[in-house]
Amino acid sequence: MSRIGNKPIPVPEGVKVSVDGRVVSIEGPKGKLSWTHRPEIGMDYDRDAKVITVQRKSNDRLSRALHGTTRALVANMIEGCLNGYEKALEIYGVGYGIQVQGDKVSLSVGHATQRVYGIPSGLTITVQAPQARGDTDPAKFSVSGPDKQAVGEFAARLRKARPPEPYKGKGLRYAGEYIRRKTGKAFAGTGE
Repeated sequence: MSRIGNKPIPVPEGVKVSVDGRVVSIEGPKGKLSWTHRPEIGMDYDRDAKVITVQRKSNDRLSRALHGTTRALVANMIEGCLNGYEKALEIYGVGYGIQVQGDKVSLSVGHATQRVYGIPSGLTITVQAPQARGDTDPAKFSVSGPDKQAVGEFAARLRKARPPEPYKGKGLRYAGEYIRRKTGKAFAGTGE
């Protein structure tokens, strides 16, 4: 019995929900999302009670596995359309930085050329103004949007351009991420 899957999903004010067969569409102040769930799962939307319920059509292993997952994904869609999701990142390293031009973001992270990525539709990149930082403070930016998976995936793609290294700590990291530091090579004393 799935405890998560059996919990009804409350629909807050300001969010419009439509369930058409297997397609769930959610619209809110932060954006619009739509998703087609698996045929092993059924979904009902009660407009009067403003509640979505998720049921499984059978009791086989796959249906039980998808029950809670489907409920969690729809709840995340509602949260994303209402409040949005955000991943904050920091860039450590001398000369490292980020620039956003239109629908492209370019990272200068110690490679011979800048790494340029296209920003997926629905996502926004917000860069903290450089004059607000001190010389030793990292460059800070955030990836935000209504789709939790898209925000996390794009933030991970950007971080992969230069993951933090353990010796000097240079690279991209999530805000608040702890990097275990290693000591450098120990040189032997002067021999005779």
